[in-house]
Amino acid sequence: MDFLASVLLSLALSAALALLFVRFTRRGGLQRLLPPGSLGLPLIGETLQLIAAYKTENPEPFIDERVRRHGPVFTTHVFGEPTVFSADPETNRFILQNEGKLFEVSYPGSISNLLGRHSLLLMKGGLHKRMHSLTMSFNSTTIIRDHLLVDIDRLIRLNLRSWSGRVLLMEAAKKITFELTMKQLMSFDPGEWTESLRKEYLLVIEGFFTVPLPLFSATYRRAIRARTKVAEALGKMVRRRRREQEEGTVMNDMLGALLAGDDRFMDEEIVDFLVALLVAGYETTSTIMTLAVKFLTETPLALAQLKEEHETIGARKGPSEGLEWTDYKSMPFTQCVVNETLRIANIISGVFRRAMTDIPIKGYVIPKGWKVFASFRAVHLDPDHFKDARTFNPWRWQNNSGSTTSGNVYTPFGGGPRLCPGYELGRVILSVFLHRLVTRFSWVPAEEDKLVFFPTTRTQKRYPIILKQREDSAWQ
Repeated sequence: MDFLASVLLSLALSAALALLFVRFTRRGGLQRLLPPGSLGLPLIGETLQLIAAYKTENPEPFIDERVRRHGPVFTTHVFGEPTVFSADPETNRFILQNEGKLFEVSYPGSISNLLGRHSLLLMKGGLHKRMHSLTMSFNSTTIIRDHLLVDIDRLIRLNLRSWSGRVLLMEAAKKITFELTMKQLMSFDPGEWTESLRKEYLLVIEGFFTVPLPLFSATYRRAIRARTKVAEALGKMVRRRRREQEEGTVMNDMLGALLAGDDRFMDEEIVDFLVALLVAGYETTSTIMTLAVKFLTETPLALAQLKEEHETIGARKGPSEGLEWTDYKSMPFTQCVVNETLRIANIISGVFRRAMTDIPIKGYVIPKGWKVFASFRAVHLDPDHFKDARTFNPWRWQNNSGSTTSGNVYTPFGGGPRLCPGYELGRVILSVFLHRLVTRFSWVPAEEDKLVFFPTTRTQKRYPIILKQREDSAWQ
């Protein structure tokens, strides 16, 4: 109810400006050039239809209905703003490739405020290019192979040792990914400090989909308080590491690179940057780990083939040996499972951008100032691009022939200048996790659980499972 009340309040606050803008475009004749669609009811547009639609088990009901009626590029009015939706891969590519030229990032105020104005998500221009490049360098194949893989394997094994009986997989996976991200960013091993920080992070993330007005949203108030605590904790760590670095102690992690760079960032800028990277590495990867297990459990043939692949790897190693890069590269079917989980789960369903000028596209015009939404999920679930698109079928990726068309129909990590820097790291984490899980445990669902798709993709009950350690496994 808090989210719905926040949405309605947001509509009321922004509706007057949006309505004036829409009327202006109609008077100017631009309405004839807009993509087909409907602006819905006065003030609220089609927002309530969007929210109601995603309560169903259909992953893309709002877009599906409008694509059938209007085509893959259509006009609507949601969350107080006129918006052009795209379920067309060519249009999506055009939007992604013209970042900073024709389109700019545009996110709800709640997300912007909680991440901080210096987060990578909100950076623009040359600064974004430099920081994106830095983040990519710390997620490169070489860094993962030579430095991160051993920590990924070690921390996953450490967490799985505590698993027994009934486990809420979504919560357990989040603990793993938070610890991995803390290690990568600040060289921190799990402990009381990291666990305290993780609990505050949960509150911050809950505030992402509320109106940024503490007076009207208890969830947002809690998120702001938690964000303050997170910033204070990280700020202390940044100041300590700055002193150590000035004294000659240099750590080979993201924080060390930020402190050693030529840009000479202020503490506040570094904290905002770290806050956003923690969110990116923590929330999305844990969700994809959970959904991969869910899809495999519901597809016994795929699970059996995955187990066979990983048992072959395990048979040539001692029980205490960690995974090596050659092991990761010998998981071809696992990569099919990763690809298919990313395609059908669509943790990032799409991206919002704002038009910086009037933009002609597909015979229409997107007016300056309008929002656009490039939907990755709608393309991934389109049977014109993937046969039986809404069925989990990892075999479709064998021989790298997952799509029936060429081009840019598979974009689980976005694209263009804002391609997700952690795309390879996420794949490695999921592969190592699946290896350790299937070679150590068997499991069954503790109760029926289903996917929900709004405001983010997740399972309704955090996917409870009942684990049993395999008799032929060994914990070393």
